[in-house]
Amino acid sequence: MPTLRQLSADLRSALQPIYEAPEAEAMAAQVLEYLLGLTPLQRRMRADEPLAPAARLDALPALQARLLRHEPLQYVLGMAHFAGLELEVTPATLIPRPETEELVELIAREQRGRVGLHVLDVGTGSGCIPLALAARLPGARLTAVDVSAEALSVARRNAVRCGVAVDFQQVDILQAVPQLAAPLDVLVSNPPYVLENERALMRPNVLKFEPATALFVPDHDPLLFYRRIAELGRELLTTGGALYFEINEQYAAETQELLRGLGYASIASHLDIFDRPRMVRATWQGGVC
Repeated sequence: MPTLRQLSADLRSALQPIYEAPEAEAMAAQVLEYLLGLTPLQRRMRADEPLAPAARLDALPALQARLLRHEPLQYVLGMAHFAGLELEVTPATLIPRPETEELVELIAREQRGRVGLHVLDVGTGSGCIPLALAARLPGARLTAVDVSAEALSVARRNAVRCGVAVDFQQVDILQAVPQLAAPLDVLVSNPPYVLENERALMRPNVLKFEPATALFVPDHDPLLFYRRIAELGRELLTTGGALYFEINEQYAAETQELLRGLGYASIASHLDIFDRPRMVRATWQGGVC
């Protein structure tokens, strides 16, 4: 009977033609942990034990075949880890990225301790942002919108999984306004920001499988969603309310200038762990909309 180490090595070798060795090794480990219900520590401790036949291991060839077609690991397993949460993901939702975790932590640092916050997330996808904020901002009232009914179905299941109450609404933010029952203190969005002309630079596992409507923005109007959401912020945010964006690093200065022109104050960009400008925050100072 094979050992976990042998199975992991075989899967890693199969994946290496299309993935770098460290990534292939990490993917192999996660697949086996998923199939056998093991933690990373249990997998390492049992690496050289012969494996008894397990029905779930019968699924390994099919999972391997999907990975070799460049399907993202998170879709193959049906889940992704984000900010300490295990969330369902499907091809209707973007796979949450570490950069978005950094956005959550920025909001939590700046808003922690405030009572009765009302937070709106625009383009929620899997619901990762409001669900992660719920753990960091106890008592916050959470609203989240998305244009995709399929994505909202996933987000609602994730909210149930996490035991968090979120008011989910299907809204095309370019055409309509979310319905809010209380003043808005925090407006956050990770909107589409990849230019159409950047498609050729993207990996197949992103380009072929993740939802294009959540990724791409027209080349001629890269700030389309930022402009619309910032304009809505002028209408929805209470005076002193905060706006947070995840951004395309190429347009950090332009995004800040856009916000300045719309009357926002305390505008600042923040670097991600790779020292790239990935977040912009601003304060709505009130005034005539």
